[in-house]
Amino acid sequence: MVKFKDDQFAAGVKVPAQALYLKWRPRQFEHVIGQGHITRALRNALIQDRIRHAYLFNGPRGTGKTTMARMLAKAINCQHPDPAARPCDECEHCVAIQEGRFLDMIEIDAASYNSVDDVRDLRDKIAFAPSEGPFKVYIIDEVHRFSGAAFDALLKTLEEPPDHTIFILATTELDKVPATIKSRSLIFEFHRVSLSEVADRLQLIAETEGVQIDRDVLELVAQQGTGSVRDSISLLDQLIVDVNERITMEMAEQVLGTAGNRYVGRLVQAVIENNAARGLELLNQAIDEGADPAQFGRQIVDYLRNIMLAQTAGPDLLEVSAERKLMFAEQAAKIGRSALVRAIKEFNAAVSEVRKGWQPQLPLELALVQSTRPLQEEPTVTVTRVVQEIAAAPNTTITTVAETATASLTDSSSGDLDVPLVSSISFTEITAQWSAILELMRRKYMPLVKILEKATVKSLNGNTLNIVVTSAALKAKVQNEQNVIRAAIQRVTGFMPEAVRVLVAEEVHRQIAATIDDDPLMRGILNDHPSQITNVEDSHGGF
Repeated sequence: MVKFKDDQFAAGVKVPAQALYLKWRPRQFEHVIGQGHITRALRNALIQDRIRHAYLFNGPRGTGKTTMARMLAKAINCQHPDPAARPCDECEHCVAIQEGRFLDMIEIDAASYNSVDDVRDLRDKIAFAPSEGPFKVYIIDEVHRFSGAAFDALLKTLEEPPDHTIFILATTELDKVPATIKSRSLIFEFHRVSLSEVADRLQLIAETEGVQIDRDVLELVAQQGTGSVRDSISLLDQLIVDVNERITMEMAEQVLGTAGNRYVGRLVQAVIENNAARGLELLNQAIDEGADPAQFGRQIVDYLRNIMLAQTAGPDLLEVSAERKLMFAEQAAKIGRSALVRAIKEFNAAVSEVRKGWQPQLPLELALVQSTRPLQEEPTVTVTRVVQEIAAAPNTTITTVAETATASLTDSSSGDLDVPLVSSISFTEITAQWSAILELMRRKYMPLVKILEKATVKSLNGNTLNIVVTSAALKAKVQNEQNVIRAAIQRVTGFMPEAVRVLVAEEVHRQIAATIDDDPLMRGILNDHPSQITNVEDSHGGF
């Protein structure tokens, strides 16, 4: 740590400005928000002189556990004669604790101080009497990070501590704390703070700091803080570039990575209206404007959840403005419960898949398609049903089925494709015409086209076209519509493949690896030049 001398300050040397979450950390019990049940219990314990030797604070991060522990340490050692006024934040001991120079308050980070030797060293020092105040207070943060042996070493001390020692343990994962430790401590549960309380505190900070910001922006910040006061204040600090510049919603969305926020309501409306095409358009616009796919997916889930709560329990349960409550109630009246639950499940599952794939927005696009019943899907279902009925009829050949699918592709937008039929074609010709093939299918088979745009047309093995997709679910969708693909290829190129073979990328990789393992020559080449083998094909150009 760099220390400045007094003459350096006189010479105009500047130190970094204090972060807002540190500057606005509560110093007295009445300054704490959202934890009234805890402040009331601790204040009464001080008044009645019923201080316990061990406390265990549990709750989500940023809800005030460490801050409350420091205030309790101040209150216990406060010199004010009235117990109800403690901590006074003015006496010598309160000031010393606030400035971090009180010798009898020891803070320990269990993440780095978690070995049995560390706890034994701590236990040896506990026996010494306090040097300044009446009590020696040990604050152990993230206590669940202690090892099993460290907890065992701490247990005896918690059972029979010296009269002058008080332990305050803090954790975010109570289930990892042994029952023996919990049974010897007084447990307090910290709750996430409501959105309105966080927004009120942010408004107070903004007004005091001279920051111009609208209430709806503060509510957005509080929402992104997810009930953590510290995180919310840090996000507000992140938004303040110039105290003289007004913080707008657009600026806040750009900085916080929620640029797609204004698209969420319209996208959900597209789900309600069963308009997948409009939804896909909005989704891709949001991504193109810089919205993070994972964050955008979480915003969609949160929005749908609010609609579900408004539909099931009423809008009063929502922690949003009156205007947004009315909006959620109106949308809740326009969508069925089963469709709403399906959409929530689809998008919630998609959020966890976003980071895994090479195309981040694809899981969101698939969730949107699965959550809607768009009109453009109806021809696909009808054609598929006709194909299945014709295929099941007696004396029906695959050519008849393909001809039926070909006829279903004809519409006024495609024009007359007067292409002569051919018995063979090269793979290069198919890839060159692939965009035209997709364009032909786009009007009636948009969901299928969206999948094929992300797929890889790998090879033409004889009269079988090989296509690679990223998951087994996509494989099934493409395989079920292979007759539509074959028909589209014929209308554009004049060539009708006998079949469309769909493989998952993982299957291809495993097949390549197995082929290399079975061939001693290839295995030797791979050992000598591991970066030069990128694919394996047979003599016919297959996998």
